[in-house]
Amino acid sequence: MVVASPFTLANFTGDKSTVLVAVEKSLLAETAVGFRNFSGEESILVSGAALRKFIEASGFTVTEFDAAALAAPASAAGGAAASPKAKQAKAPAVVEKKKEDDGAIKIGIEVKKNEDFPGWYTQVLVKTEMMDYYDVSGCYILRPWSFKIWAEIKKFFTAEIEELGVEECYFPMFVSAKALNLEKDHVEGFAPEVAWVTKAGQSDLAEPIAVRPTSETIMYPAYAKWIQSHRDLPLRLNQWCNVVRWEFKNPQPFLRTREFLWQEGHTAFATKEESDKEVREILELYRRVYEEVLAVPVVPGKKSENEKFAGGLYTTTVEGFIPTTGRAIQGATSHSLGQNFAKMFEITVEDPEKRGQKSFVWQNSWGLTTRTIGVMVMVHGDDKGLVLPPRCANIQVVVVPVGITAKTTPEEEAKIYAYVEDIVKICKPAGVRAKADLRDTYTPGYKFNHWEMRGVPIRLEVGPKDIAKNEVRCVIRHNGVASQLPRDNLKKSLPQLLNQIQNDMFTKAKAERDSHLIRMERFEDGFVETLDKKNMILAPWCERVACEKEVKERSTKIALAGEAADEKAPSMGAKTLCIPFAQPTENPIKPGVTKCFACDHKAVSYTLWGRSY
Repeated sequence: MVVASPFTLANFTGDKSTVLVAVEKSLLAETAVGFRNFSGEESILVSGAALRKFIEASGFTVTEFDAAALAAPASAAGGAAASPKAKQAKAPAVVEKKKEDDGAIKIGIEVKKNEDFPGWYTQVLVKTEMMDYYDVSGCYILRPWSFKIWAEIKKFFTAEIEELGVEECYFPMFVSAKALNLEKDHVEGFAPEVAWVTKAGQSDLAEPIAVRPTSETIMYPAYAKWIQSHRDLPLRLNQWCNVVRWEFKNPQPFLRTREFLWQEGHTAFATKEESDKEVREILELYRRVYEEVLAVPVVPGKKSENEKFAGGLYTTTVEGFIPTTGRAIQGATSHSLGQNFAKMFEITVEDPEKRGQKSFVWQNSWGLTTRTIGVMVMVHGDDKGLVLPPRCANIQVVVVPVGITAKTTPEEEAKIYAYVEDIVKICKPAGVRAKADLRDTYTPGYKFNHWEMRGVPIRLEVGPKDIAKNEVRCVIRHNGVASQLPRDNLKKSLPQLLNQIQNDMFTKAKAERDSHLIRMERFEDGFVETLDKKNMILAPWCERVACEKEVKERSTKIALAGEAADEKAPSMGAKTLCIPFAQPTENPIKPGVTKCFACDHKAVSYTLWGRSY
């Protein structure tokens, strides 16, 4: 049984025949009946006759019942039970109510983040209209509420790389088998994920064509043609496109999908020094995307030899962390390809110091994906739904009229609506993305829940008392703090408040992340037990591939304790996340002295370890 404000019936889009609208008959005779809105802060008064008219106009039948008669059997003399006949008469109504509850549409988030994280994540994405499912497994529809976040990331990043001299382009999404197979190590890294086109209509293709898993082998034949001398360098191109990687692991929206959106930069330089400089410049921009746009803290560093990009010289990364699950997640990568691809695709220039001799160019590639959206949702979301950082929010401020009752005159109502629209007009010149919610079929409480679940950073409420004081009531989404703001100062105060919210969200997320980052000197000091407590570990490491593999095997064995691994679940083994560029300054690595935490070799660096998505 669902007990709610009758005004929610106007929003019901399911089979109305499954809904029983029962109203105590005495209410229908009243001249004024009060209903609490969702927030519980205000009441709305309507007459019984108007209530019946509204329910019927919404397409439902009013079923009257007598509450006193229903209670009579339970209060019979001497506390005697109702007769079997009476019980039988009441039973069908109970059964019907249970049926309607089973099919009821519940608006809010029904599971708690800390109790059922996968269920919470799915509900948040679907109920807030971030995404919807598609009939091809692992592919999802990005709705406007999430696509706007991607647009803000794109806007920020494009402006920054254009300042560096990177230009935009677009290459086809198909790659021939011949081109893809030119670079053996590269192909082996992507082989299990490559999707192939083998037919056109009913005819088999003469040669299978791959759908791009990445674009090195698509773009570099053109680079070999375009780059002939040092005057053609540097060549710095970026494209925003889709990528297909047919992963057969358990798909998760935004995190692990078969098709996703990304930007991929591909650049060529005359020297390694220029190449190395750009690798770090781009990685810094990725850090800023996460920390300045999404308010998500990340750790910049270098990937281990085992974790680097297939076919590259070295890989740098920004690593995120999800405290609720205790798992890290790769945020974005900037790769030095060295001269590996240049040698495969014959991308050369004449050496200015050795006339007549050719030298291979130095190349980089770097990419950021729509995974950013999923990371942001998981880090900031709460039991009420999304919590959006202001800089990426589709709507930063929503303005809701309140205090309109049955006694409000048309003139008073028009005054409130005009005040609300004026607030929106004040916001836009101040660079604030604002929206007025003037829907008259929804209660203020419903609107509060609607926008709160969608994570809008600021809600402004406007009622008669606010207008009288020339103010608005301001409620902040991420912490629930409410205050009164003078209307005349909104053009200045709202941008300042949005910046404060952005900073506060980052500070909170960083503090929580840091509380899960544990420094440890030896594997035997409780390495796996510390991971089990949802932590990452910073430990001295020898940087050997064999050692990393051994740590993964040992940690997996201890974590599973003899049980079989679930192939659909994330790995329980630990892996290197990155070698942070910011190494500890207190008790740092002493070359030739500090031992690796997991073997007898000497440590080279403090390395971040953890379980990851």
